[in-house]
Parts: sequence; structure tokens; C-alpha cells
Amino acid sequence: MEAPNLYAVDAADRLILDTAADALAAAGSGEVAVIGDAYGALTLGIAAQHGLTDIRVHQDLVTGESAVAANAKTLGLTDRYTAHALDAGLLAGARVVVMRLPRMLSGVAEIAEAIARYAAEDVVVFAGGRDKYLTPAMNEVLAEFFARVRAGRGRQKSRVLVVGEPLPVGEPRFPVHEHVIEIDGDVVAFGAAFSGSRLDIGTRFLLEHMDRMKPDARDAVDLGCGTGILAVALAKSRPHIRVVGTDQSAAAVASARATAEANGVADRVTVVRDDAMSSAADNSADLVLCNPPFHVGAAVHTGSAIKMFVETGRVLRPGGELWTVYNSHLNYRGVVERMVGRTDVIGRNQKFTVTRSVRGLRDVQR
Repeated sequence: MEAPNLYAVDAADRLILDTAADALAAAGSGEVAVIGDAYGALTLGIAAQHGLTDIRVHQDLVTGESAVAANAKTLGLTDRYTAHALDAGLLAGARVVVMRLPRMLSGVAEIAEAIARYAAEDVVVFAGGRDKYLTPAMNEVLAEFFARVRAGRGRQKSRVLVVGEPLPVGEPRFPVHEHVIEIDGDVVAFGAAFSGSRLDIGTRFLLEHMDRMKPDARDAVDLGCGTGILAVALAKSRPHIRVVGTDQSAAAVASARATAEANGVADRVTVVRDDAMSSAADNSADLVLCNPPFHVGAAVHTGSAIKMFVETGRVLRPGGELWTVYNSHLNYRGVVERMVGRTDVIGRNQKFTVTRSVRGLRDVQR
């Protein structure tokens, strides 16, 4: 558990497994794919209940992959599943797909298109979630790719959509490209990337202060890089800087790499899939830019942001700067000051606050 409102298994997981039970019992090993399993309840539930092997799994977040691996080791089920990208390796020949529906409609569309393109013709999809995060628009998106979309009976504030009969698909819809004036370049986004190809308003506010960010910085990090807008903007404005973009999300990493390539800075922008820059060396960056998330999946909490601030204090060199933008009501200033160093408010509008934190010579408080 990363926070009190996050659980390794919930009523939606149980309902998905129960609704799909007959289809899973009839499926053979290698014919089942799992998408969006937060911590392994679906994957390991299928392995334990139905004795299946070669379960193919796709999780956008690297923390989800780590959780499944840890839980599988504890339960002695590490040989039952394999991790895959959202592609033919995941879905070719799949006759049953079980999944948690993502909140973003673009994410739903990208997954649905992939299933329709690669899975078996008789595939049946069991897509579920908590009622408060499901919308009629999700049914409409699924109906663009499947002839049959049926909502099952709800239970414990959860529901499962049973989907089948894939329709023909044309050219892939993703990634999408959009020109963003603020960086004088194109942004590329896969379906699950936060904010898509648009410039979100928090990042826009942080961009307004880029000229003031540590002018002599040579090594920078775009922490939680999303589609790579901050990393690319920094690289384009400073020809001698090297930027590392990090994000938990596979879709974000693919998007940021494509955005860097589209803007001609891929030689100076490296993008890695990582949990809050945990793989970065101590004292290795002069500048960190961060627009931290305030949720994990559908649950609102600040644990991811706190982890980012802790790691920033470790990674910044003395005198290095963290520039962050956050919803003003979260009031992160005191937290960042403890984790990184002296923190000043640089800008504030009706919704967001921008702060600059300077890493001191002293050890940061852990």
C-alpha cells in the first residue's frame, strides 16, 4: 500500500474475475491477456483460480509491474505470466482479455483498437472498474471497435462491460501529433499519456518561468515528464544542456521520446521509464523540473509527489535547483523545503503555485 486509500485488490477486481470465470475456465494457456492490473489481483487471481500459464500482461506503470512481480514471488507464481507492451506480442491469439478501464477515453480507445487489431476473432473482453470512474462515453468508444458492448449487473459499486465481435480497423489512431505554440514544436502522445498532446495548464505556467531557471545548469531532469514538453522546451532553449526525462508510464516514455525526435533534440534528451528517478545517481543533476501528479490511477493522494521530492533532494548537486508547479491548495512548499532545501514562491495564479528550491550544502532531511 502506497497510501491509506490504495488497495491491492478491490470489488471491481473481484467482479471482473467472477464475470469472466466461465470464459477463463474454457481458455487455454497462452490465450489470456490482462491489461491495467494495478498490483496483480487479476493476473495472479487467474493463475491461482484457473491454473493457467503464459498469461500475457500489460501495465502502463512501472510500479504496477514491480508490484505484480513482488506478489507473484510471494505466492510462487512467477512462472505463470510475462510482461508485454500494448502490441501483437500481448494480444495475438488472445481469446479472453480482462482489464481495468483507464479513466482517460484516449487510453480506452488505444487499448480497444489494439485488441480489435491483434486478438483472435472470437475474443471476449471483460472490462471493469468502480462505478464512480465509469462513464457512458466509455461504452461509445468501445462500440467504435466492437459490435457487441454489454454492461453487466453492478455489484458493490463496481461494474463490468462484456465486449466482443471486433470490427475491422484501419490505420492506427495513435500516437497523435499536435503543434504547441509555447514550445514552437510538435507534441506526440500515445493514448494513456496524461493530457494527451495538449499543453496542460500547470506545465504552461511553469514554462513561463523557464528563463529564470538555473542559467549555468548542464544536467537537467524533467521528473514525471509526461509527453516531454518541459524537457524539449529546455533543450531547445539551451543548446548545451543535457536533459533526462523520467516517468512511470510506458505511454509517457514513448510519447516523450517521440516528442524529442519530432523537435530535433533526441540527441540531448534521454527518456527513461523509472519510479521517481530512483535509478539516477546521487548529486548528478543541476536542475530538476517537476509538475507532480496528485493521484495514483483513480485515487487522489500525494504519495507520488512526496517520493519525487525525496529523490530530488538526493539527485540534485549542492546549489542545484528544483522548479515545481502544483495546485496551490496542496501547499507543498513546507514539504519541498524539508526534502530539498530553501524554497521560495516564484509565481502564483488563481490555481497554481510555482516554487524554486535550492539544494543546500547540508544533508536534506529524510
